[in-house]
Amino acid sequence: MTENNSLTLVTHTLSQWKDWLIGFIPNIVSAIILLTLFYFLANILSKVALRIYSRLFAKNLRAAKGIAIGVKILIWFLGIILALEVLHLASFLTHLLAGAGIVGIIAGFAFKDIASNAFSGLLIKSEQPFDIGDWVNINNSIGKVMNIGLVTVELMTIEGETALIPNQMIYSGEFFNYSKLKKRRVILSTGVSYGDDLDKVRQVTLALIQEWDFVIDKNDINFYFTDIGSSTFDFVIRFWVNFVTYEDYLESKSQAIMALKKRFEQENISIAYNVTTLDFGVKGGVNLFDKTLQLNDNRATTKVQ
Repeated sequence: MTENNSLTLVTHTLSQWKDWLIGFIPNIVSAIILLTLFYFLANILSKVALRIYSRLFAKNLRAAKGIAIGVKILIWFLGIILALEVLHLASFLTHLLAGAGIVGIIAGFAFKDIASNAFSGLLIKSEQPFDIGDWVNINNSIGKVMNIGLVTVELMTIEGETALIPNQMIYSGEFFNYSKLKKRRVILSTGVSYGDDLDKVRQVTLALIQEWDFVIDKNDINFYFTDIGSSTFDFVIRFWVNFVTYEDYLESKSQAIMALKKRFEQENISIAYNVTTLDFGVKGGVNLFDKTLQLNDNRATTKVQ
């Protein structure tokens, strides 16, 4: 009797498993179809992502392939989740992900800056604040843009070094694009001695700037006296020059400084610097290094050089 009951129980159990398996076949078929569809969808979308990224960041093919692989993995993961849902196994995945939650938090912190830089890289491509070949100043790094990547901007600095600037610095701080206007203003500040005629200084300086070929707008030249220093009358001059490379800008500035010094020497104008002056009845004092000091006390003239 016991053997018959055991046989009946086994037969009943097998029948239940058979019925469950037969009823579960549609779910299995549906899961396989979903996985197949998502497989082809992942391949198609990864190729689209590769094509789009390659157009935006043409030089960084390695990163483009990485993006394509990332898209493919994401689509596969979504397909697996849906397949498990069809198979009524999603709760297993939920428990698995909950157990790995701490790992997700750590990974989130680890990839936070990468995600921020990647988003900034997409903004750079959409807004185009600068292009490859432009001269920029990012985070006090001045250089020529060599490559715009998803995470970093590559600069060739004026020191001849390669600088990789994280993209988020462009939107979290200030940056300057020197090439945007194709011109740049040269600003020079200096001063003359107390004994110089300020009207003459202004006239000589403005006339000199009009002679410079590298000044592109002769009607937009500024000259201002800005301060009375401890030993100088300070002034500033401003004028526009063409900007192609940073070296061109520095060359224009260098030529302006040399020409200004030469003309001031010809016009007997002293570019002043911090010195100690002795006033022997001469209005404004005498710079011992620039002029001859004459003492008239019925004796021979004394020269101090």
